[in-house]
Amino acid sequence: MEKITKKEDELLNMFWDNGPMFVKEIIELLPEPKPHFNTISTMVRSLEAKGYVSHKAYGTTYQYFATVQRSDFGRRTLKNIIKEYFGNSYKNAVSALVDDGELSPDEIKELLQQVEKQN
Repeated sequence: MEKITKKEDELLNMFWDNGPMFVKEIIELLPEPKPHFNTISTMVRSLEAKGYVSHKAYGTTYQYFATVQRSDFGRRTLKNIIKEYFGNSYKNAVSALVDDGELSPDEIKELLQQVEKQN
């Protein structure tokens, strides 16, 4: 799937957190100053064109909803990050987390146990 912008990511998270919404409802959830209706509508249609959102028509208005699960999106995003920034090496990605102190020894042990169970 196509990459999304930071703002589109924020909107997608709003769908995951709140379920199906009309553009008007999205705007109500946003902080002041509120963006223009057309701005949000364009962003939602962009997410739809990229395959992340779809809609159900109610007369002349649309209620939008996420078409991908948060967990699936997260996995796909992680794969892209590992491909782009870690030479497509999962080992390099995990090694960076270890080097930065992001994984505790207990967490590393848990991961090793998880890997051993799969083999």
